[in-house]
Amino acid sequence: MRPPKEVVTVILAESSLELVPREIAWHPSVRRWAEHRGKSPTETILDVSLHYSAMMKLRDREKRGRPDIVHFSLLEALSAPLNLEGRLRFVVHTIGDYAIFVDPSTRIPRNYLRFVGLMEQVLKHGRAPLDSPTPLVQAVAMDYPNLLRELAAEETVLLDEGGVREKPREVCRVALERRVPITIGGFPRGSFSPTIRSFAKYVYSIYPRPLDTWVVVSRIISGCEELLQVL
Repeated sequence: MRPPKEVVTVILAESSLELVPREIAWHPSVRRWAEHRGKSPTETILDVSLHYSAMMKLRDREKRGRPDIVHFSLLEALSAPLNLEGRLRFVVHTIGDYAIFVDPSTRIPRNYLRFVGLMEQVLKHGRAPLDSPTPLVQAVAMDYPNLLRELAAEETVLLDEGGVREKPREVCRVALERRVPITIGGFPRGSFSPTIRSFAKYVYSIYPRPLDTWVVVSRIISGCEELLQVL
């Protein structure tokens, strides 16, 4: 019998993906966009490009309203050879403490507006498709510590620009040897919360300057593919 294949787990943590919060649902920019979509304001995705003025007084606003980061990262991860070979588990943890589990076979919409529509459905109803006994995408109210417990992990490898410089392949090696997830920030700017940092056993950086999230996702997956000889 062949030994089971090693699977890399990547968490996109505190991701800028959420429905419009009630405290700004009254704002004209929010209401106009919701009316255009034929939805209630709190059933639409928060997007800084649409809701900038409404977001000015939101807590941690610099980390919110960037669903495109999740979109690009999912497209990168699910299309990668590592995922196609069944060697990747990719989980999105949102800034509002939802865990979004995506079946590896899922074809995420390439079109951004269709992706937003999918995420609105998932965050409202908890799943997509709605009528399937085995949904391809599920959203569960779950904070980061409980997500780690769900993944049977007590610690994580964290990617942060202030971490120790290391090659992506080595980051992957440490994560696999320790049997822990690799955590990457899913927000545009700001810092990880103290809760996220408290579980970081190893903190690495793969480049001397800040990188877009999807670039980090791409390089880490590429390093894992090299390590596991997928490519």
